[in-house]
Amino acid sequence: MSSLETKTLSGEEALADLHRAFTAFKDTNEERLAQIETRMGVDALTEEKLQRIDRAIDETKRRIDRVALDLSRPRLGASASDDAPAREHKSAFALYMRSGEAVGLKALESKALSAGSGPDGGYLVPTPAEQEILRRLTRLSPIRAIASVREISTHSLRKAYSTQGPASGWVAEADPRPQTSSQQIVDLTFPAMELYAMPAATQTLLDDSAIDVEQWIAEEVQTVFAEQEGAAFVSGNGTDKPKGFLAYTTVADASWTSGNIGYVATGVSGGFAASNPSDALFNLVYALRAGYRQNGKFVLNRQTQSTIRKFKSSTGEYLWAPPATLDQPASLLNFPVVEAEDMPNVGADSLSVAFGDFARGYLVVDRLGVRVLRDPYSAKPYVLFYTTKRVGGGVQDFEAIKLLKFGAA
Repeated sequence: MSSLETKTLSGEEALADLHRAFTAFKDTNEERLAQIETRMGVDALTEEKLQRIDRAIDETKRRIDRVALDLSRPRLGASASDDAPAREHKSAFALYMRSGEAVGLKALESKALSAGSGPDGGYLVPTPAEQEILRRLTRLSPIRAIASVREISTHSLRKAYSTQGPASGWVAEADPRPQTSSQQIVDLTFPAMELYAMPAATQTLLDDSAIDVEQWIAEEVQTVFAEQEGAAFVSGNGTDKPKGFLAYTTVADASWTSGNIGYVATGVSGGFAASNPSDALFNLVYALRAGYRQNGKFVLNRQTQSTIRKFKSSTGEYLWAPPATLDQPASLLNFPVVEAEDMPNVGADSLSVAFGDFARGYLVVDRLGVRVLRDPYSAKPYVLFYTTKRVGGGVQDFEAIKLLKFGAA
C-alpha cells in the first residue's frame, strides 16, 4: 500500500472516529440535560465523561487536519519548472545552502533584476519553493486560508475604499442622467512587514545529497510563519506587523459606521445567556447583510467551539456538526467553522467569535520573494538560515465582518 493510500485510510478512520465521538457526545449531553431537569443538577461523572468526549473530538479533529495537510503536500521536485533558468537557479541555490558558495546566485539575481531582490541581504529561494511555502501557509494559517491574498512587488499596497458605496441610479435609455449623491472614497494602505524564521541545520545534513534543501527550508519555516501570521491577522496592532481584524475600533452593530467593526452582544458578561443561548449566534449571522452572508464563515478557537457544541435548535437538533469529508470543515448553523487558536477565550467583554465573508473583508498582502541568508558563524557547529518574507494585512471591507461580544451591551 502506497504512502498516499495509507494517509487516506488514516484520514477516513479519523473521520469515522470523529462521527462516533460526536454521537457519544450528543448521547451524554442528553443525559446531562435530563439530569438537570430531574435532579436540578448534573452528576459529576456525567460531566466528566462529557468533557472527556469533548477533548477526544478536538484531538480527532487535529488528526484529520494533519492528514488533510499531508495529502495536499507534494514534493517540490515534482513541481519544479523544466526551463533552463529555473534549473540553473535551483542548482545555484542548493550550492549556496550546502556550502555557502554564492557567486552563482549573485550573478543570477543581478542578471534577473528581480523586483523581489531587495538590498537587505540574503538570496531569493527558487520560485517553486516560494510557491510551496505560500501554499503551505494557506493550509496552516487559518485567516490566510479564507481571506483575499494579493501579491505585490512594492513595499505596500494602496487600495481605494468607498465609504458610502458607488454612486448609481436608474434611468430610461433617452432620459437625462441626474446627479447622484457624491461618493466618498478613502485610501487604505497595507504595508508589507518583515516576517522571519531562523532554522538551524548540521553540516552533515547539508552534505547529504538525498536531502532536498528547498523542501527542507519550506518544512522548517512553514509552522513558524503560520503561527506568527495567524496571531497578527487576528489581533496584530499594525506596528511592524499586519493589523488584525480585532484591532480595529468596534461599535455596537446598531451604531455601525464605516471604518469600524460592528458587534452583537450576548447580553451576559463573559458568557451566553442562560435561556436560549444560541439566539446570540443567530443574531450575529443576521447582522451581516445577505450579500456577505452567503459566503459567511465562523472564526473561533477550540475552547469557544467546545462551549457552542452543546447548543441545540428549538427542534432539538445540534447546531454544530462534524465535517462530512476530509477536505471539509465542521459547520455551525450550516456555515463553515474556521478554527483560529489566536481568537480570545470567552471572558468579560471578549470578542471571541467572528462571522463574515473574510474573502471580501480581510486582505493579505504578500511581497514577492522569500529570502535566505546563510549564517555558519553565530551558532557553530550549526548553520543558521535567516529566512524572511514580507507580508501585510488588514480589513478592506468593514461591512463584511461582524463580531460576537460576550458582554451585556
